[in-house]
Amino acid sequence: MDLDALRTFYAFVETGSFTRAAQQVCRTQSAVSMQMKKLEQELGNPLFLKQGRQLVLSSSGVHLASYAKQLLALHDEAYKQLKTGGGKTRVRLACPDDYADEVLPKVVALLHKYIPQLNLQISCAPTNQLKAQLDQGLLDMVIATRSPSSEEGYFLQSSKGVWVKSAEFNYQSAMTLPVAIFQRDCKFHQAAVEGLLKTERPFNIIACCGSVSALTALINAKLALGVMAEVSKSSALEVINDLTLPSLPVIDIVLLHSVHNHNPVKQELVKLIAENY
Repeated sequence: MDLDALRTFYAFVETGSFTRAAQQVCRTQSAVSMQMKKLEQELGNPLFLKQGRQLVLSSSGVHLASYAKQLLALHDEAYKQLKTGGGKTRVRLACPDDYADEVLPKVVALLHKYIPQLNLQISCAPTNQLKAQLDQGLLDMVIATRSPSSEEGYFLQSSKGVWVKSAEFNYQSAMTLPVAIFQRDCKFHQAAVEGLLKTERPFNIIACCGSVSALTALINAKLALGVMAEVSKSSALEVINDLTLPSLPVIDIVLLHSVHNHNPVKQELVKLIAENY
């Protein structure tokens, strides 16, 4: 079996999407489809089945997935040993700054525990940008918010959304709410705005922010109330306990792992980190 085709196949197993698998292995979607057809012809069995509008693994696909995982791990370990001859292991980890205070340190501690000679590179950006970089092979691991309809990644923890304010902010339930909020692709943005509109609560969006640092600065300056995950809330902010405010969803925070050729972090280690988080 062609190793590149196996890697593409396993990228689909990891992401559940031909589109993202194509991005991870740096091929077009049509090239990926052709690779998978050739692999099916070589094995004489269908690897995928249609389930509604989605493709899922057939029984043969599930069987192949376990072998593909082992073969790719062996190949990548051999490449790593022969190429580097030892030395420090470089790992590129990223997360949104929402999780830099609470979640990131725990993951970093576990990485250092399991990889003694570690050269760790950390970057921060919004989840959507980080997923794109992961698919392009520019990152090895990403701490991210999981999409509601997805089972992607390895679960770390859940966190509920909360309304927050500065301790000095004079909050009154009858006031027109000045709100600072994350960008439109954030689950809390949609829930907060739709909830306020449904309850006919007067509000004014002061700013849509791309980072928790900017959001927190506006709240601390008493310019606005804010909406964020409880795990992202700094100790300087207070949760607003007002049941008339719209309820906010619970999010899942997960660890994503790229299957690009030379990712030094193997799936078994990612699973171990999630289990011991």
